[in-house]
Formats: sequence, structure tokens, C-alpha cells
Amino acid sequence: MISVCGFSQNTRFVSGKIVSEAMDVEGILIKNNTSNEETFSQRGGYFRIQGKPNDTLKFIGFNFTPTKHIISEQDFGENLVFIPMQLHRTQLKELAIIDYKSINAESLGIVPKGQRTYTPAERKLIAAGEFKWYSPLLIPLGGMSVDGLINSISGRTSMLKKELEVEKKERLQVKLANKYDKEYIINTLKIPEEYVDGFIFYASENEGFASSMKVKNYTMASFILSELASKYRELQGFK
Repeated sequence: MISVCGFSQNTRFVSGKIVSEAMDVEGILIKNNTSNEETFSQRGGYFRIQGKPNDTLKFIGFNFTPTKHIISEQDFGENLVFIPMQLHRTQLKELAIIDYKSINAESLGIVPKGQRTYTPAERKLIAAGEFKWYSPLLIPLGGMSVDGLINSISGRTSMLKKELEVEKKERLQVKLANKYDKEYIINTLKIPEEYVDGFIFYASENEGFASSMKVKNYTMASFILSELASKYRELQGFK
């Protein structure tokens, strides 16, 4: 009886708050390892648990590093006991990014092997119904559909054709910039840095260069590009 009364007198409530860089600190288990009493943190990380001096409180939460706190006499005051908890971060030893160029829609069986792929502008032109197409192979059979006739009269087909030409030139400009980087254009072709974008646009307008790039004849493309650089420098008034 005396021992039990003595234990009850020494056991009091500890009120505290869990603090962390994580926004959600609700539902963290707080266990008194001495008395085995357990509770969970409430919204905002607040908690209240019974204990006595020198009891060990253990804080356990998902994605948090377990934390221990030994109760002291000061913890029973009116002020909250603040318990910092660190997020548990798993560090990868190595991350390898492999570019599997052989994996594409065709190799995965999403589209039939050898089927031509269409750009957004090409798909819009086809959808406009300029020709009759045999689905799903998109083989032109000739003749104009009703939609194609309407789009032709309204001028939509003509507009889509212009969009397709613009798209082709934009794609060529991207291909040019990827194949011949900025340093090559500046140092080898002698185009000043502030004129690089203008030169790329100028070169993309040349049919010979576009044809060489299309068939991947980069030797011819480089030769034409060199000639275009010389002409472009003359047009801009510098050597």
C-alpha cells in the first residue's frame, strides 16, 4: 500500500509538443519505457503522458528518426516540453540513368513495326480531311472528302499547310542547334554570339541544307552551312 501510494505521488503528467520541419506531426507514438504507458500526439504535435523523473519517453513516427527524452523535474512545470524530431532520409548509394534508345512505341508493340509517325501539324492536316485515308494504316486512296472540301473552301487547309511548313523549319532549327552547337557556330563559322539565333533561322530557310539534314548527309550539310555563314556575314556587314 505504502509503495503504491509513493509511486502515485511521484507520477505526474508531462505536457509537450513535437516540433519538426515536417508539416504533419500528428499520430506519433509516445511511450514511457518505464511504465509502458502509451499515447499519441494530437494535431499540431501536442501530447500529454504520465511519468516521473528519470523515466524515458520514446517517440516513434513513420518517416521520423526515433527520439528519446529522459524526464526531469523541470518537465512537470507549466511550460511545454518541446521534443525535436528529425525526418528520416534514405540516401541512395548510386543512381544510374540509362538511355535505352531501342525502347520505343514500336519495340513495345504499341504501334505496328515500320508504321510512319506523324508530327502534330501533320496530324492536324490529315484530320482536316484533305484526302480520304484508309484507317488504321493511313494509306491515301485519292479523292477529297466532304470535310476536306469544306476546309479547302474555308481556307483552313491552306492555314494548316502553312503551320506544317513552320513546324518543319522549327524542327530543323532545333536539329541544327543540336548538331552544331553554339561554340561551333561562333568559333568555326565566325558568327558573332549576338547573331547566332538569327543565323540559325537564316540557315533553316535554305532548301539544300534542309535536304542534307533530312537524309543525314552531315558532310554536305556542314559544307552548305559554311557557305551560308559566309553569305550571312556579308549580309550583316562583317567578315
